[in-house]
Amino acid sequence: MSLPDPYLPGAVSMLDQLDKRLMVVLRDGRTLVGFLRTIDQFANFVLGDTVERIHVDKFYGDIPRGVFLIRGENVALAGEMAEMDNPNLTRVSVEEILTKQDEKREAKMRKDEVKNRILEGKGIVQPKDNLFEDQF
Repeated sequence: MSLPDPYLPGAVSMLDQLDKRLMVVLRDGRTLVGFLRTIDQFANFVLGDTVERIHVDKFYGDIPRGVFLIRGENVALAGEMAEMDNPNLTRVSVEEILTKQDEKREAKMRKDEVKNRILEGKGIVQPKDNLFEDQF
């Protein structure tokens, strides 16, 4: 009777994913798709043939990035991808997806402004996200 291979916790468990296509979601919300070329003990990744995938509603676009070095502390999620295309999403050009992303960001900012004005009228002040934006 043979015992199963022991599970190795941490970054070393990603060694099985070498030369496979990974989707990596970073802490800042960006999504990268590429082939895992190497990994170290700090979970720093090097992805090859990398694209930055931008999702907006039911659309997505890929921006080619090439070789990408990712610090392990910035990885929120990493997993193997079986297929590159998702049948539930429509692929659009880079320019179109960036336009859609800007439109969605502006709509969210307008919605947040209205919400903050209502809250300020009731005496609740929300902290500004871009508090130090005008300092540079």
